[in-house]
Amino acid sequence: MNYIDYIADPARDCAIIVHRGLWHAAPENSLLSIERAISAGYDVVEIDIRRSSDGELVLLHDDTLKRMAGLDKQPEALTRQQLCSLPLRDRDGGEGNPMTAETLPSLKEVFDLTRDRIFLHLDVKHRDLIPEVIACARAMGVDQQVDFWGNLKTKEDLAWIRANVSSQAVPFMAKTRLEAPDADSQLDLLLQLNPFLCEIYFDRLEQVAERRVLFKQAGIALWVNTLDAVSCAGFTDSAALQDPQAVWGRLIDAGISAIQTDEPAALRAHLDNRRPSARGRLS
Repeated sequence: MNYIDYIADPARDCAIIVHRGLWHAAPENSLLSIERAISAGYDVVEIDIRRSSDGELVLLHDDTLKRMAGLDKQPEALTRQQLCSLPLRDRDGGEGNPMTAETLPSLKEVFDLTRDRIFLHLDVKHRDLIPEVIACARAMGVDQQVDFWGNLKTKEDLAWIRANVSSQAVPFMAKTRLEAPDADSQLDLLLQLNPFLCEIYFDRLEQVAERRVLFKQAGIALWVNTLDAVSCAGFTDSAALQDPQAVWGRLIDAGISAIQTDEPAALRAHLDNRRPSARGRLS
């Protein structure tokens, strides 16, 4: 399995990226939520990575363990053994969800689970940890099955990415804001780096559509979040559940070929309804 080859395949459908695993039926960022995403046949799982006090990499989104494990401490203050013994609250955590038998997993456990089964989008919460995550992925034989992600706003960002990620020959996804005052500068940096995939933000869909040919000529596939909390211009999961063509359909028609969502089943149903006319048009 090779992530870059998968994204570059002109025959593939829009990639469905499952946010923190299938957390509607299991604790987010848990082995169970990831296994259920694999079993359901989705394309990519997004996970969040932090480091323990003794240097082990673990899965957790928040700055503290309170929401998911009921413990008001930073994960960086506990050892790997302490962290990985903590039971997780169901779904997206909080006091309204009960504790489960699932425990906070290490990144190594995740790589063992996902190897040759699904691609991973790695949200490494502190950029300085990325070299360690790359080393872990390479040691476990999954370095071409994951992507590393970060902002590309400045020349300093470009230099850091080239030195720490591109030089390691692993997939990197840039984050670019088409609605920003310095959008032209960000696009110039993006074209200099020429990553296989770019997460884009915008406040008008036309900002994407107008540059579709530019991205296609550069061989850069486009990723958008429709997560309610971090969506663009009202293109949200909640709106998509009411009118999937008005959200997911319009994004795909504008050139988006990877969508991160908390509603993967609904997105899959929409993609099924688009066939066969949409298949083969994505790139």
